[in-house]
Amino acid sequence: MGKVVAEVVIVPHGTASPSLGKYVAEVEKTLRSFGLRTMLTPMGTILEGDLDAVLEAVRAAHEIPFREGALRVGTTIRIDDRRDREVTMESKMRSVEEKIGK
Repeated sequence: MGKVVAEVVIVPHGTASPSLGKYVAEVEKTLRSFGLRTMLTPMGTILEGDLDAVLEAVRAAHEIPFREGALRVGTTIRIDDRRDREVTMESKMRSVEEKIGK
């Protein structure tokens, strides 16, 4: 299967504190352990890799907040799966930058 670019946002609910940094750090460690290219952003993580590996990583990361004591977890995934040519994080951004004249 080809490479995809995906964005994942994992939000724990029912925690003892409004601060979520400890959950984010554990989720990020888990995502990185799958050997995918990752880019941590202020609102989520971008993943690049084989679709099966991305989905496996997201599944594992979804469990982390439960393991850390969250009572509910909301996970959002957006996947760009282009099969006519390979996409990368950089190629997607470069395409837009070229169109706006940078």
